[in-house]
Amino acid sequence: MRSVQCAAALCLGVLLASCRFIPTAEVKSMGDTSLMNGAASFDPDKMVASMWATKVIPYFEQKAGPFVAVRDLAAKAPDEAGAKYGYRAKADGTPWTLMVKIDGTIVAADTDSRAATLGVDASGQGKPDATVQIGPAMRGTAIRDALDFVSFNDFTNQIDFARFGKSFNVYVNRNTLEKLPREDLIGRKITLTGAFALDATGAPPLLTPVEITIGPKP
Repeated sequence: MRSVQCAAALCLGVLLASCRFIPTAEVKSMGDTSLMNGAASFDPDKMVASMWATKVIPYFEQKAGPFVAVRDLAAKAPDEAGAKYGYRAKADGTPWTLMVKIDGTIVAADTDSRAATLGVDASGQGKPDATVQIGPAMRGTAIRDALDFVSFNDFTNQIDFARFGKSFNVYVNRNTLEKLPREDLIGRKITLTGAFALDATGAPPLLTPVEITIGPKP
């Protein structure tokens, strides 16, 4: 029995000798650092808010081209249109996200759904050239995907990157789209800047706005 007690005391002594007692201030500092680097610190909504006015809007204002010109160029030379008016993260294999400005007329409106949209005539032909998302629910991550200063490699994992992309939709909805009128929209003038993913379906592109203004009833 005495030998067992001696062995236990010896093990305890070894463990204590190997431990380093850390001051309280140092423990707090270590905890703060772990929060900064861990999932608890990741707040995509704050990230979007911090860059919206200073980086996102100026970037779109500089890069976006007239919708009809961008659309027509993309139909003939998508890579040329993308290089001039858009961005894609990889050189090959991913679609371009194009940035455009529209000064047109609302010719269709679906505001009964949470994924409300407007059909916008940008060419003066009397039919929708683009489908504009006005929320509150919005598909895709076109705003994020248009930004050349945002990289997947800046994020811990794919989930965080996806949350960041959706936060752009949440931000523009809360700060802009919720303020738009929802009644008597047909025939009103509309001005907007936004982005859409280029595809080959031939359907009017699904455009996510970063800035949008709807005029009064005609």
